[in-house]
Amino acid sequence: MSQLRAASGKRRLHETCAAFRNDENGANAVEFALVAPIFIALLVGIIQIFMVFFVQQLLQQVVQQSARQVMTGQVQAAGMTQTQFKTLVCSQVRIIFNCNNLLISVQSGSSWSAMSAAAPTLTFNADGTVSNNWPYSPGGPTDKVVLEVIYQWPVFMGPLGFTLANLPNGNRQITATAAFQNEPYQ
Repeated sequence: MSQLRAASGKRRLHETCAAFRNDENGANAVEFALVAPIFIALLVGIIQIFMVFFVQQLLQQVVQQSARQVMTGQVQAAGMTQTQFKTLVCSQVRIIFNCNNLLISVQSGSSWSAMSAAAPTLTFNADGTVSNNWPYSPGGPTDKVVLEVIYQWPVFMGPLGFTLANLPNGNRQITATAAFQNEPYQ
């Protein structure tokens, strides 16, 4: 009798396991749970890359517009200081950019070799603010000028450790540059 009970117990266990294996209720939820983190990481990465490219393009457009004002002598005729020029640049990008994170370098010289061609690097002091002193010299008629606008774009860490940060403070340095020769304005 005990063997009969053991056999029927095994049979019930086998039937229960078979029913569990054949039951597909919740299979979609399990499959989604396996795929969702990768999908979300990919989506966040695409959004971050899009934003960085969009901001880079917008900043480059603003630099081209600002360079035109230097090239035609409007900035020099108005006697703009570095702060006033930064305000002029910032007025074109207030919607997306925080003007406090906008850094501007304007170098000029009589020849291209007189200016630095190195990419700007940011140095930070102990409290995490940028400690660079940026040149501001819009030059005179026919001078060569390099205008660089640097911005610290805040990026966030995505799932699976994906980040576009290239600065020690967790932001991404975005630089837009215009190199031109001033017109022979009066």
